[in-house]
Amino acid sequence: MKKYAWKGMIADGKIDEYIRRHNEIWPEMVELLKEAGIVNYTIWNTGNEVFGYYECTKGADYAAKVQAESPIVDKWNEYMKDVLIMEMDPVTGAQPLLKKVFELD
Repeated sequence: MKKYAWKGMIADGKIDEYIRRHNEIWPEMVELLKEAGIVNYTIWNTGNEVFGYYECTKGADYAAKVQAESPIVDKWNEYMKDVLIMEMDPVTGAQPLLKKVFELD
């Protein structure tokens, strides 16, 4: 199973709003993530920085493709752009994959 990690920044004063929006995540967004094979998805934060991690049961390329082609993801990204500062990969349209430097199994 491929592991995927990303990071972003929360706009100043917007962490509570960021959390609220994720507590009220749209059912169609959850369905899309599952369709993409994304499982064990968690987001952590410290200060204004957020770190996301998920596993891809159908491969990271497939997960990125499903998300890149989805109008639901486009709508979610538009909804989140006032609270989340995210640098997107111009090729995949997804968050840039962080480079893994250590793993303990």
